[in-house]
Amino acid sequence: MPHLFVAVTAHGYGHLAQVAPVVSELKRRLPNLEISLQGNIAPAFANARLPAGYHHIPSAADVPLPMQGPLTTRWVEGLADYVAFDLDYPAHQARQRQLFEQARPDLVLADIPWLPLDVARSMGIPCAGLCSLSWYDILIESPVGSQLPAALAQRMQGAYGGADLFLRPAPSMPMGWLPNGRDIGPIAQPYRRDPVGLRQRLGRPAIEQLVLMQFGGTGRLQLGGGPTLIEGVRLLSPDADAGLGRDDLTLIGADGNNVLKVLASCDALITKPGYGTFAEAACNGIPVLSVERQDWPESRWLVDWLADQVPLREISASDFAAGQIREPLGELLAEGIAEPVAPTGVAEAADLLIDLLS
Repeated sequence: MPHLFVAVTAHGYGHLAQVAPVVSELKRRLPNLEISLQGNIAPAFANARLPAGYHHIPSAADVPLPMQGPLTTRWVEGLADYVAFDLDYPAHQARQRQLFEQARPDLVLADIPWLPLDVARSMGIPCAGLCSLSWYDILIESPVGSQLPAALAQRMQGAYGGADLFLRPAPSMPMGWLPNGRDIGPIAQPYRRDPVGLRQRLGRPAIEQLVLMQFGGTGRLQLGGGPTLIEGVRLLSPDADAGLGRDDLTLIGADGNNVLKVLASCDALITKPGYGTFAEAACNGIPVLSVERQDWPESRWLVDWLADQVPLREISASDFAAGQIREPLGELLAEGIAEPVAPTGVAEAADLLIDLLS
């Protein structure tokens, strides 16, 4: 029985969400595939995204960047966490080696901790990175990039560049320095579009336009501008705090309407730059109102790509907080649904990884 060991960074939900469709495709092709997941991921979220029967190892293989809400990274604190992790690197290596000795994986897939790739290579285990970024690229292009210790930078580059493959799904940061980089198409898990069914499940009138507001797992933003945004527009959100003081918002998630199903059938999406929501929007043709994430090095690559796929508008965090989104959101709703982009990266990744598994 082949064994796939997946290690993810618990920086919100995005890294597991990115790799999960590929893991599911591998499981479809190899029904007897054994799957282990390493990462401090909420079990409910992992259960919703991964095939049943996986083994969860709730331990971190790296350090997530601390956030102040969904838009602001605490860079100085984050760099200190990375430096502290590296100072204790031999101990981390020993623990990771022990995990691999117990699990005996046939392939290690990282999105995107560098430690499992480093240890897998030292043990002769096939390994691959899959991500739209690397933590080296994020740190080196960040406001604290000039303070990144050379030894840590070299260790990260060596681990990422030493893997058998590093898959870069569209849209990705260029990461042109990687000798093993391989560009593939977007990765998403699109659902069938059913706007009539969504309105029936929510008990909303057919003429009402539905807008999903979703900022991922790294904090919440509060939309200002009064209890009602636009007449005839209903906001949908999985975040209970988003509904505070609002008359035009319906909570989703607990009612069985998961975020991906809602996204596929809504009329527009309000979000921040992030691989998962951007790729899902493109692969469902959903117009996007994006709240700027100015300090995040990956943002420009995501925004430029998405603007070529679906109607897109950007607004500042201050405009969002003030509720000044009527005009750009109205423009997006008027432009309507775009032609969905095919999530070709799922099959492309599975084609490449299955060779390593065998």
